[in-house]
Amino acid sequence: MDDWNPAAHSFWSLLDEPSRAALMAVGHVSSFPARTHLVRQHESSGHVIVLRDGCVKVYTDSETGYQAVLAIRSAGDLLGEQAGLDGRPRSASLYALTDVEALIISSARFSALTSSLPAVANAVRLVLSNRLRDADRLRTAAGAERVEARLAALLLELGELYGCPVDGGSVRIDLPLTQDDMAGLVLTSRRTVSRILEEWRSQGLVATGRQAIVVIAPVELGRCAGAMAKRPGHSSSQE
Repeated sequence: MDDWNPAAHSFWSLLDEPSRAALMAVGHVSSFPARTHLVRQHESSGHVIVLRDGCVKVYTDSETGYQAVLAIRSAGDLLGEQAGLDGRPRSASLYALTDVEALIISSARFSALTSSLPAVANAVRLVLSNRLRDADRLRTAAGAERVEARLAALLLELGELYGCPVDGGSVRIDLPLTQDDMAGLVLTSRRTVSRILEEWRSQGLVATGRQAIVVIAPVELGRCAGAMAKRPGHSSSQE
């Protein structure tokens, strides 16, 4: 367990050591290559997932074919808890953006631990509460903050979580996120994201390539993000 590196405020980071040991004892670790699904929307499966390493995209597909990206999840995050606990089909798909290692726990065993270990139950409660709060903040920001601020905050957050430093203080984000994905995460259109990124490229703030984006000027993007950069990451309760 010592080699886990959970993100701050993630499910795993909220647990005490006895609770972590109990979860490890009833689960098993599985690996998923990048660009594969951990679960698919509408499927019936009886387990919950705790990310040990890697990055996962949470999304839904509508009947018209539109794909809505709900969240990006990282090490320590709890996934699939709703369908795992209520027994209903999966409300969203989980897609590995990078190679992923995850702790898989049967729904029955996870439910039993939430009943017997207050720390586990409390961590689940806090995770769900935080996701609802973050979703509310994002919806509020969609009406009160400019898209540029929301997109800048997203890139800064992705850089902090998944980026690696490159020359001159720049940060390279190697995630296969499309402009449609980014549009879904900031509640706008792909066309708007494309326009803003083009403007930022011409201003020397970012550089984009296939499956990667480089934040060249984090300080300037921070000014653009303003108050958004100080808020928790974008989240959804639908997993």
